[in-house]
Amino acid sequence: MKELRVEASVKKLPIVFRFVLEELENCGCSKKTMRAIKLSVEEVFVNIAQYAYDPQTGPAIISMEVVRDPDPVRVIISFADTGKPFDPLVVERPDTSLPLEQREAGGLGVFLVRTHMDWVHYDYQDGMNILTIEKNLQEVAR
Repeated sequence: MKELRVEASVKKLPIVFRFVLEELENCGCSKKTMRAIKLSVEEVFVNIAQYAYDPQTGPAIISMEVVRDPDPVRVIISFADTGKPFDPLVVERPDTSLPLEQREAGGLGVFLVRTHMDWVHYDYQDGMNILTIEKNLQEVAR
């Protein structure tokens, strides 16, 4: 498992992208799946950067593992922070059937993550928020 420790700041997003995308490229991930994972990573990291420590900043730890056994090959990415406890998965799903002007602001990021990932889990342990996302990489060359 690889790990990146970085300040939870939107300015650090390129470092986070580089960390995640290099590993996905190394395992032969398709461009389409990479885009879905990149979008999810962006949503999770930006939420940590903007809300976990508000108005200050603090650390974020991103852990990543490509699991090849048992099938299917999948990537597991965990985001940990010591900010305010918050389970984003309890946020009510937005009503996407409403016209944009009738929708409440916010909530689409978590919705997008849940839509693009195969599994999303939140845990609070030892004073840390831990959000784990997982995506099957069935198209990976072996």
